[in-house]
Amino acid sequence: MNITRASIIQDIEWTSTIGSAHVAYFFFDVNDAGKQNARALLSSILVQLSSQSPYFCDAILEFYSAHKHGSEQPSDGALKQCLVKMLQAPREEKIYVILDALDECADTFRVQSSRQKILELIEELVGLHLPNLRLCITSRLEVDIQNVLEPLTSNRICLHDEDGQKKDIADYVSFVVNSDKTMMKWREKDKVSVIKTLSDRADGV
Repeated sequence: MNITRASIIQDIEWTSTIGSAHVAYFFFDVNDAGKQNARALLSSILVQLSSQSPYFCDAILEFYSAHKHGSEQPSDGALKQCLVKMLQAPREEKIYVILDALDECADTFRVQSSRQKILELIEELVGLHLPNLRLCITSRLEVDIQNVLEPLTSNRICLHDEDGQKKDIADYVSFVVNSDKTMMKWREKDKVSVIKTLSDRADGV
């Protein structure tokens, strides 16, 4: 996770600790199939929120009872409805849901990939126009993700295009090139070429 994303989460956590917000995270992981689908996302968010208020706790207990105290597996749709009920809590505290690295969710050639299902879920949540819900989603600039998310929000920060982000990367690469014992012996024009190439290909990360 880069510094900017960590700073966003830190700020939200501070708001949560003073009791004026609730927060739940989900980090997609390309190396973990269990962290790449809508079911895992919904389950994780529900469990996290359930420990943050009596209302959320009651909602999850009611859901648990409705599914025979855990002996009956709920459908993805039922999990979503439970989450919506929590998000519609009759309270003023904001609810932050942070989805990090959405691009690491698998985009396969199935009829409907895991990523497509999650993008549909995000569209549905935004479409509910819940006044207390705040979604924070980070991702690389994948075409399918852009096509869905860009129309949903006017608050978008593109780290890949930020001059400060690019300069930090270029400065770091320059430091490595000019401090490495082997690289220090290179011709100056070769150093410049390497720094430019690596900085441009870093893609904001």
